[in-house]
Amino acid sequence: MNKITVYERADFEGLSREFTCDVPDLHELDFGDCIASLKVVGQPWIAYTQPKYEGEPHVFEEGEYEAVGRPNSFSALRLVHHDLLDPQITLYERPHLQGACKVVSEETNLAYGYFNDRVASHVVQRGVWLLYQHPNRGGWHCLAWPGERVDDYGEQLHFQARLSHLRPLKPGRPTVTAQLLWDQKRVEEEREVLVDEIVGVNETESEQALAAGSTREYSTTLWQSFRFSNATTLRAGLSFTLTVEANNVFTVQKGRSESCTRRERSEVALPAKVPPRTQLTIHVLRKEVTLSVPVLLTITQNEAVRTEMGEYRSVSGTNVCARFSMRPLPAASTGREERVRAVVGTEQARGVGTGRVVAVGTEPGDDVDVERVPTGC
Repeated sequence: MNKITVYERADFEGLSREFTCDVPDLHELDFGDCIASLKVVGQPWIAYTQPKYEGEPHVFEEGEYEAVGRPNSFSALRLVHHDLLDPQITLYERPHLQGACKVVSEETNLAYGYFNDRVASHVVQRGVWLLYQHPNRGGWHCLAWPGERVDDYGEQLHFQARLSHLRPLKPGRPTVTAQLLWDQKRVEEEREVLVDEIVGVNETESEQALAAGSTREYSTTLWQSFRFSNATTLRAGLSFTLTVEANNVFTVQKGRSESCTRRERSEVALPAKVPPRTQLTIHVLRKEVTLSVPVLLTITQNEAVRTEMGEYRSVSGTNVCARFSMRPLPAASTGREERVRAVVGTEQARGVGTGRVVAVGTEPGDDVDVERVPTGC
């Protein structure tokens, strides 16, 4: 929505009014010559010092203005409805669009080139332009509208050979809604990553408790990124949200690093007991899936709607599972100490760190106390 909120005092204080369409005479609404600060959402607005859009124009693009340059002097407001995305104006050094010409499509300080103080006429192809008498947006200025043709600056603008700076008005920020096209998703890669290995060896003739515990927690990750199409018209600084899941709302901001990583904890159940004379091997695996999904962007700006395509990409490692296998031990030799060992592998888990954990049972069937010692002991 395009709107302007005006205040009678600086810093957005005092009485206020909100407008969404042109106001030819603010006095009729009891708010003439009293504006001291304002806020603009969407397209630019022009404030005039006289009713019916007469007098000196002052342009306010999207943003907040704690204090205006001419407080208590505005009598009319006009919303700029025109398309401002692709501005262009052609300048001529002689009246009636004659002589050398210069095509301009962005803000330009003519004092840095050969066309300073040489312009005598112009025609506006697209956009709304501000023309300044002096460099760096200085001096007297006027507006140039799309389709406008000024044949003689001297007669029509009293501006003969005095143009030194010009700039197009900037459009308001568009609103963007993003829709993931899940039916067109593409799985680029799937793999399993070993995150932990636990080996329990029961050399006794009785079932023993696994020293590592019945459950453990592991870190999971989700890396996300967004890529715009090469032909996008969206500018840096724009942000919008992409709802991937109910608990995963990814914020995209163009011009910054468009990726993020989420870390969570996942609990994995482990076998609680090791059978007699058995080696139990547990592999804790994280499944990583690389996925790309087309995204339809619906862009609304100045009441016009257009669409673009983007791409959401993720590397998800949120699925952690445990696989275990058992194998019988060879027959026990006489005189050997009965014991249970547990070796803990590659990643830290709650309560037990990376290294070798030795657990010893005193009597068959006893639970095993855990003592952590450095790897290699």
